[in-house]
Amino acid sequence: MSIRLAKEADLPAILEIYANARAQMRANGNPHQWGSDRPPLAAIKADIRLSRSYVLEKGGKIEGVFAFFIGDDPTYSVIEDGAWRSDAPYGVIHRIARGENGQGLLALALEFAERQISHLRIDTHADNKIMQHLLEKYGFIKCGRIYTDDGTARIAYERTR
Repeated sequence: MSIRLAKEADLPAILEIYANARAQMRANGNPHQWGSDRPPLAAIKADIRLSRSYVLEKGGKIEGVFAFFIGDDPTYSVIEDGAWRSDAPYGVIHRIARGENGQGLLALALEFAERQISHLRIDTHADNKIMQHLLEKYGFIKCGRIYTDDGTARIAYERTR
């Protein structure tokens, strides 16, 4: 298994993984987080163009995808019903999804991100109980509520080491 920057040529595999993730979310009681069209194609392409999209490869096949960058995220500038625990520079993980054989992607993505910065932020939908459980398992603290670029609420998490 390896993590590498995504390339434009990876787009069909990435779109397939996101389609699978939307179906899995619906099947697990989370039909609203990504609906039928999120993440938007423009955001996926921007992540690739800006070198912040990463893929997990297993045996030469893409089995996971996530966006990661270090720096301020505008969606995290306002937090309600809580507060961030640290104002130090941070890394952000967004749009994480795995294929059928991408088990362990979150742990690998966190390990990858933490090698670059020890302060991480991430968010998820209130209906995404699986992700909430995993984030808490990996030591993230629930900090409050933020709103995404489309105005929907998300639970904001933070981990500092």
